[in-house]
Amino acid sequence: MSREVEEFNRRLLRARDAMDRAYAEPLDVRAVAAVAHLSEAHFSRSFRATFGETPHRYLQRRRVERSMFLLRETDRSITDICFDVGFTSLGTFSRTFREIVGEAPSDYRLGHGPLVAPNCFQMAAMRPQVAAGVGVPTSRRSRQAVRSSSFGEATAAATR
Repeated sequence: MSREVEEFNRRLLRARDAMDRAYAEPLDVRAVAAVAHLSEAHFSRSFRATFGETPHRYLQRRRVERSMFLLRETDRSITDICFDVGFTSLGTFSRTFREIVGEAPSDYRLGHGPLVAPNCFQMAAMRPQVAAGVGVPTSRRSRQAVRSSSFGEATAAATR
């Protein structure tokens, strides 16, 4: 990979990280594109090509993910959670939540209580590969390798 491509990818990652940190703040494409030092149009096209979704949809998904946690773990009202995670309209929040999760926020809350497993089990279940069921090894040797990492390095090493 050339230096220019690596630098460009770093810019996109920097912008995505800024969105992750400030998901509850009112963000627009212009502000996030400025973090990446790109024009709005070029940033939007590049972000979608790199991450598979538009910056706006990524931000909505991050907000919904955070709201899922708050719905499970707190007794705050759905309206308060809506505004806490950065939505400005309860209707938009409910519609977006349903599109992404497949059920309304109130139904999600009823069906998904707080996680009560010990922290070590929660952490294991939340690892990207295990939670998604992707790359779950079947041999003893590769299971041991995956325990050391959840971001693919162990899976690559186990298959050598």
